[in-house]
Amino acid sequence: MSALVNRLVAQVLSLDIRLLACQARLTARTDPEALHDLRTTVRRLRSLLRPLRGLPGVEQLEAAASGVGDLTTPLRDREVLAAYLLAHQQPEAAQRRMAQMDAAYPAVASSAEVTQLLMILDAFPRFLRAAQRQGLLKGLRQRIEKRLAKQWKKLDEALHDPAHDRHRLRLLIKRVRYGIEAYPELDRLPKAAMPRLKSAQAALGDWHDCWQWLLLAEKESDLQSCVAEWKTTMAKAEQRADRVLDKLSDACFKS
Repeated sequence: MSALVNRLVAQVLSLDIRLLACQARLTARTDPEALHDLRTTVRRLRSLLRPLRGLPGVEQLEAAASGVGDLTTPLRDREVLAAYLLAHQQPEAAQRRMAQMDAAYPAVASSAEVTQLLMILDAFPRFLRAAQRQGLLKGLRQRIEKRLAKQWKKLDEALHDPAHDRHRLRLLIKRVRYGIEAYPELDRLPKAAMPRLKSAQAALGDWHDCWQWLLLAEKESDLQSCVAEWKTTMAKAEQRADRVLDKLSDACFKS
């Protein structure tokens, strides 16, 4: 029990340090990966917290992490689109979006959402230690295993639903994958699971990008020249995603 709590505290402290580094990089605008790294770190934190729901301090920390996610999602989408446009000979459209991002990076770093998250995260190890002293963490391993198993079961059911929703599948795959990464010692899936999950997430990610960009093109006229290519790419991504999902289902979730 104490070994698991120690590892949890160590992970929280590590994530706290990574978030502070991301904040500094965003303020200084030193590199183009700072926002992505911030979001990845917040996602890892949320994956760590999901099985701990019901414990003191978890709800507040989850809400703060969710706030940073909501703030940065449209900015990251714009950043990815700008990189795509730059790589596909659309420098003017790319530049317009990159200019918007230039002001967004320091604004994210000094935002109320990031400040709130760092403040609550800094206090969270003390909440864990207090809960441990009060005996509230008894059966913690079983609690986490049960929550992870529930996530895997949901993905299994979704994969075997003939009318599966790709948006929901993408979310469930991310939850299972990041859950495994947060608690590797509790992983009960076959060895093939992680590479299959990564492949499925990548295929669904390509499909999701095109889907989002096509919606955006209805409102932003400088994207019109990309519409035909996005429709073609989206159709190919759908087919690839379906093949990868079948492989994931066969390898890892024999219902």
